[in-house]
Amino acid sequence: MTETLSSAEVRLQQHAAPEGEIAAATHTLVIGPYLTRIAQRSAAGPAEAARSTDARLDEATGLAAAIDLDVIRSVVLPVQRIRPSTYLGKGRVEEWAGTIKAEEIGLVVMDCALSPVQQRNLEKAWGVKVIDRTGLILEIFGRRASTREGTLQVEHAHLAYQKSRLVRSWTHLERQRGGFGFLGGPGETQIEADRRQIQERMTRIERDLDSVTRTRGLHRQSRARVPYPIVALVGYTNAGKSTLFNALTKAEVMAQDMLFATLDPTARATRLPHGETVILSDTVGFISDLPTSLIAAFRATLEDVIEADILLHVRDVSHGDSQAQAEDVDTVLRELGIEADPNRLIEVWNKADLLDADERTRLLNLSAQGRNDRDSATPILVSALTGEGLSTLESRIEARIARRRTTFAVTLPPEDGASLNWLYENAEVLDRRSEESGTIHLAIRIAPEKEPRFLNRFEAARRIAGA
Repeated sequence: MTETLSSAEVRLQQHAAPEGEIAAATHTLVIGPYLTRIAQRSAAGPAEAARSTDARLDEATGLAAAIDLDVIRSVVLPVQRIRPSTYLGKGRVEEWAGTIKAEEIGLVVMDCALSPVQQRNLEKAWGVKVIDRTGLILEIFGRRASTREGTLQVEHAHLAYQKSRLVRSWTHLERQRGGFGFLGGPGETQIEADRRQIQERMTRIERDLDSVTRTRGLHRQSRARVPYPIVALVGYTNAGKSTLFNALTKAEVMAQDMLFATLDPTARATRLPHGETVILSDTVGFISDLPTSLIAAFRATLEDVIEADILLHVRDVSHGDSQAQAEDVDTVLRELGIEADPNRLIEVWNKADLLDADERTRLLNLSAQGRNDRDSATPILVSALTGEGLSTLESRIEARIARRRTTFAVTLPPEDGASLNWLYENAEVLDRRSEESGTIHLAIRIAPEKEPRFLNRFEAARRIAGA
């Protein structure tokens, strides 16, 4: 049956529930075609070489489960050399064709980046739909996007990916599916017309995104008029960023033990223990081999990360590949033009509650929490779930913000309640003491942009520390 892009566009607006029903009925095989260690040393970066094949396969299976696919089997296939036509060797392709037919597999997920030719040849050989890691991640992002901007960005990345994979053959492999079409696919008998319609749709999306970007610019200008420090959470997907966000802000952002549970950014204003207001921003989790098109598409969404005063790099230290995941996050940050400045970055070792006693003790000894060093470059061990270490984290955030702020001593008469209220609203009150007469002595810390107003109002204030 031929399906034009027009009807495919209609499907993009459908609710995710039918997609979940279709996915749950799709018997899925996840294949990890990973280079052997010898091949890795010459072809892969240090993070990829350090990652265990079992962990990589578990992650790929988790990605498939994130869109409700019925994964009935997952397997690692060591690869000595990547074949340009089918990625796997001819013998392997033929061997798995029989298994796929016998086990009534409806979809094969290849945990690698396939070229359009490789994807088509594998579909021909196996007689089922094949998607690669990029297609799977795009499908997940298509399900998770909830804001207009997120939906447009994902659709644009999806269309760019889909455009290169339109062919005239294999229409018997296509099924009527929901989502962004990776589990189904566009009609392919009117290929040039479809390609033209895709390009027209991409152009319209780019215009819409320009409008959204201008609106975000106005929001940034509005926020700049009431300047609060931005604290952005970054980290590998499922590291516990949303749970930490909820714990620090008392919000109720979706937080599940699921890859890419959060896609659209969420920001909340929250007050730190000494009264400083900050904007905490929860962002999409990063992942190894994140498609370049998605990094570019979500650059606008990650503006809070790019402009943040402080970055909280949240790591799941209970995960066996925590170090490799951290290196993947650093790679994506560099691609966004963000260098790991130790004065800007705080490393948060999350999920302490999942550690055994020995590992927990070891990490405590390595972290700042074990030495009461609140402003060092060492990581902080926390559990966003139980609250362990959160007060230390908040103190570290305050200390980092304080580096560019001045501390003053202020004395107020007991009747000057208006000035006292102004200080609590506009500064951090670090210390407060009252004499028997009612005179109030305060130590306050104030942001540079508010300092002129402060000095104009409190001319007798005495500088204690800072610039």
